[in-house]
Amino acid sequence: MKKLNNGKLRIIPLGGLEKIGMNITAFEYEDSIIVVDCGTSFPDDDMLGIDLVIPDITYLKDNIEKVKGFVITHGHEDHIGALSYVLREINMPVYATKLTMGIIEKKLTEHNMMRSTRRKVVKYGQSINLGQFRIEFIKTNHSIQDAAALAIYSPAGIVVHTGDFKIDYTPVFGDANDLGRLAEIGKKGVLALMSDSTNAERPGFTQSERTVGVTFDHIFAEHRDSRIIIATFASNVDRVQQIINKAIKYQRKVVVEGRSMVNIIEIATELGYLNVPDKTIIDASTLNNYPPEKTVIITTGSQGESMAALSRMAADIHKKVTIMPGDTIIFSSNPIPGNEKSVSRVINELAEKGANVIFQDAHVSGHACQEELKLVYSLVKPKYAIPVHGEFRHRKANATIAKNLGIPKKNVFMINSGDVLELDSESADIVDHVQNGEILVDGLGIGDVGNIVLRDRQHLGADGIFIVVLGLDRRTNELVSGPDILSRGFVYVRESEGLMEDARKVVTENVMETLSSGRNADWSKIKLVIRESMNDFIWKRTKRRPMILPIIMDIDV
Repeated sequence: MKKLNNGKLRIIPLGGLEKIGMNITAFEYEDSIIVVDCGTSFPDDDMLGIDLVIPDITYLKDNIEKVKGFVITHGHEDHIGALSYVLREINMPVYATKLTMGIIEKKLTEHNMMRSTRRKVVKYGQSINLGQFRIEFIKTNHSIQDAAALAIYSPAGIVVHTGDFKIDYTPVFGDANDLGRLAEIGKKGVLALMSDSTNAERPGFTQSERTVGVTFDHIFAEHRDSRIIIATFASNVDRVQQIINKAIKYQRKVVVEGRSMVNIIEIATELGYLNVPDKTIIDASTLNNYPPEKTVIITTGSQGESMAALSRMAADIHKKVTIMPGDTIIFSSNPIPGNEKSVSRVINELAEKGANVIFQDAHVSGHACQEELKLVYSLVKPKYAIPVHGEFRHRKANATIAKNLGIPKKNVFMINSGDVLELDSESADIVDHVQNGEILVDGLGIGDVGNIVLRDRQHLGADGIFIVVLGLDRRTNELVSGPDILSRGFVYVRESEGLMEDARKVVTENVMETLSSGRNADWSKIKLVIRESMNDFIWKRTKRRPMILPIIMDIDV
């Protein structure tokens, strides 16, 4: 690759560095930009009614002539979930491994985007050339199969991006991490390492996925007389395979619940990543044809999501599955930071129904702990360390590991989303900050719900609404009808008739006073008077501040 004079590589994370999720990073060298991953994140508790959060890609749109393609590390939602939305505005090729591409194509099909999106499946060890970049896919292990680390070759040097990873010497499916290739690249000289920080606070090694299989075996053996329900991440195909293996061993039929779980199992089976013997999986509608102790239900909802299958079972609103006393329910996951309260709520609801809930020792992480991170740093030997994927505390722990391994403090960069890190073999520095942030998806609306709408929703949710309706004759400035007062979420009207009548009197007095003050009273001024008088009155009487909504109708008498 031709060396360009004075060229520097720019690394621009557009999301994923303040919390778990919404991972997307742009790599820019002169006239070329490649984008690594394009994910969503869970909405925060105060994002009322929001379904998804996707990254702000204004920078990519402003530089669309430079963008060469999307390179995806693996098939988790926090790395691919926003593609269907982003590709509508930046229609560039997508490069991913086989299973990852299968999951992406399912999403594109749902959004009617298959024909308009260029796609290429990449094998481990294979490289793709995009503008000034060459990207090599390297085998790694994670809680989903076909995860890849990336070696990104640019004229300024090599950047290794680990993606999400753990080092699993005994994976359930396929080979272990290609540590040899990382070492070979390390010998060439690596400019920077961008490494997964999720478990950087945890000492030791992450256990192999196979250990969960041993735990499942014990649970199945101990609970031969009860139905078993296992909640896990839909994308954890290895976990699903181990559940199916135990179901076959203990002669149980398997029911799959949850749309994402059904989709992933269908894709993984079709592509050969999941081995499911015929007649193992049955439809939920036939559950009653089998004794409960001869069935296993694999379901979504391990994070307490309100509309996921397990949450609907816990709330008694699932159409096909009813929780029964004696059911054994296993949470085969750890709560993602921020989801702890939701998970606890579902566990309590299940326990109240007499279920035996197991939520410990039935999960191993898909992310590297401290000793695995040390191993990767030692193999890659980067000049610069850039901790990614995690909250600040996770990335800080990763940075500490890098420093302890001899990387100078000035070469360890704790960057934030939107920062522009410019680097070459001589120096590295944060030189700029670009627009970034969160775009909220609510139903079919993308970005049409912003801070003002969310603030209104929070206001309505906390204090309710107070609607004042009146009719005015614009010609004579006379109050023709009303004021009528409606309330929702503020007080129960039938039990507060005195309050409502007093409010009506206050509105009438203030409106009449405003009307009598001039021939052409401005309606916006009348609305302001209604809001102010009602705010004062309601606060004095109730110490609450509902949203006041005046409605004035023009009535021609």
